[in-house]
Amino acid sequence: MSGTAKWRMGVSIGFNPLAKEGPANMSALYNKLYEEPAYGVPETALYLRVPYNTLRYWLTGFQKMPPMILPAETDPVRLSFLNLLECHVLAGMRKIYNLKLPKVRRALAKIGEQYPQQHPLVSEAFFTDRTDLFIEKLGKLVNVSQHGQMGLNFYRMHLERVQIDPKGMFRFFPFVSETSPTEPKLIEINPLVGFGKPVIAGTGISTAIIASRFNARESIADLAAEYGCSAPQIEEAIRWERALPIAA
Repeated sequence: MSGTAKWRMGVSIGFNPLAKEGPANMSALYNKLYEEPAYGVPETALYLRVPYNTLRYWLTGFQKMPPMILPAETDPVRLSFLNLLECHVLAGMRKIYNLKLPKVRRALAKIGEQYPQQHPLVSEAFFTDRTDLFIEKLGKLVNVSQHGQMGLNFYRMHLERVQIDPKGMFRFFPFVSETSPTEPKLIEINPLVGFGKPVIAGTGISTAIIASRFNARESIADLAAEYGCSAPQIEEAIRWERALPIAA
């Protein structure tokens, strides 16, 4: 397979270069870098703000249950970028009203039956232009009540943190301060930029480098001028790094 090719897991790609950027309007193109085992479990847990043991359970089942998400590598466990997105989407699913883990597992099994692909949560949400239909079907699968629509909106908010650019490439904007629709999209994780590590969105500027220079007492104004960024971009990079525990 070439470096960039259309997804070949049974999904019909409907790429529209004139569509508005976003998951509901444009489908992604496949890139082999999306499958590379690039992220460890502790790193992924920090990026997604998911408890470490919760993430390990999703990926291993603690050897007592089948994993909910199949990682790119199992010994040791390492995740691909698509695994990262799957875990991000699964985090959104868990917030659906009264949706307990066994119900999530059953829903994933049904999704796997209806969409027999390696990454059904990701491929149906982002590799096609049927996001709204997928959310509607997901709601039926988990039997969400009328009150559960609030949860589905929360799930949609997670999907909206992933955008498809005009070239059909992924852009993932993790939550920084809070899980909220008002969270700015200033931090980006993209396997095609900065080796897949967090950068200031739209640039290749590492958030870790910005934070280390700020910690060395360089001012936000000086950093913004040197890197050609705005002060809010620099501040968000620092905020992102400060939200990552040192123990990571």
